Amino acid sequence: MRLLHTSDWHLGRSLHREDLLPAQRAFLDHLVDTVRVERVDAVLVAGDVYDRAIPGLGAVELFDRILHRLAELGVPVVLIAGNHDSARRLGIAARLIERAGVHLRTEVARCAEPVLLADEHGPVAVYGVPYLEPVLAGGELGAAAVSHAAVLGAAMERVRADLATRPEGTRSVVLAHAFVVGGEVSDSERDIAVGGVPSVPAAVFDGVDYAALGHLHGSQIVHERLRYSGSPLAYSFSEANHRKSMWLVDLGPAGELTTRRIDCPVPRRLARIRGTLESLLRDPALEQHETAWVQATLTDNRRPERAMEQLRVRFPHTLQLAFEPEGGSGDGLPSYAARTRGRGDAEIALGFVRHVRGSDPDRAEQELLREAVEAAGVGASAEAGVAGGVG
Repeated sequence: MRLLHTSDWHLGRSLHREDLLPAQRAFLDHLVDTVRVERVDAVLVAGDVYDRAIPGLGAVELFDRILHRLAELGVPVVLIAGNHDSARRLGIAARLIERAGVHLRTEVARCAEPVLLADEHGPVAVYGVPYLEPVLAGGELGAAAVSHAAVLGAAMERVRADLATRPEGTRSVVLAHAFVVGGEVSDSERDIAVGGVPSVPAAVFDGVDYAALGHLHGSQIVHERLRYSGSPLAYSFSEANHRKSMWLVDLGPAGELTTRRIDCPVPRRLARIRGTLESLLRDPALEQHETAWVQATLTDNRRPERAMEQLRVRFPHTLQLAFEPEGGSGDGLPSYAARTRGRGDAEIALGFVRHVRGSDPDRAEQELLREAVEAAGVGASAEAGVAGGVG
């Protein structure tokens, strides 16, 4: 049986305010083409269909469109809710649309209710385990503790118990949305640490032929039978070097696996560049990044004026600008309160300018700041006096 494993579509997400809906539409078109060309028997979507619990209209329309296209091909689809999805909203009309071959697993109670598929070698039971919030799901599953490992372990016990009732030789696939020990994270994943230690051991999935994992955005192999497809697009600059793809998984008659990565279309490369403004504008080696989405980090000792405008002359798709002067300018104190304790208003204002620029304001600017702070202080005192009936 040939399966296409994908996850973390995050429909509706943007990249530093850059609209990604057109790129997401192109990916979904590519997915449909892959299903057709590779003669896929079922599509597995391991959570985070949407980027937020209440998705925008454009994201919902994309989701509706892909489901209709896959249903027209007659290819079953199994989807689970991720930690970005609202399980209840995603699961609306789940039992109704199952008639079209679209199987949504968003309820804890249905995690051990498999989607039963079959090929010439016999049955394949596909279990969908949605993202399980320990506090909310622990009681329903009878978990021994309120933790990610405990609730997912309890869900998998139910899966194995159901699998034991199936005909001998039934192959098994599990979809899950979790942080499995050994996986590599990136900056664009929402932390799931609520409810204790966020990671779960790979051994939780013992006993199944393939675990199609979602949550981590880098395509990776935790174990031969445990894989993350990763997100189809880069959603942070920490993913600049990711190879975005889906897993094409052939499940043999005895559960043996043959896998292949299917690359996803790249709307625009991501690049991270670093140096002084002058070096970034002049370095010929950076020519390759002129059409990329760019994250630039300036190392000038003093913040250059109109830095973003100047960068965008050469790199028109610069999305993020950071300033980290060589040698740093921090005072080593742990918090804003610690940095401002015992300092007057004028010192705090001067410190703010120093922090933003990475260098001290000149003498004229210092005088202007002090005069402004003093004037604001006098005005505030006068207003307080009037309010209190003084004068």
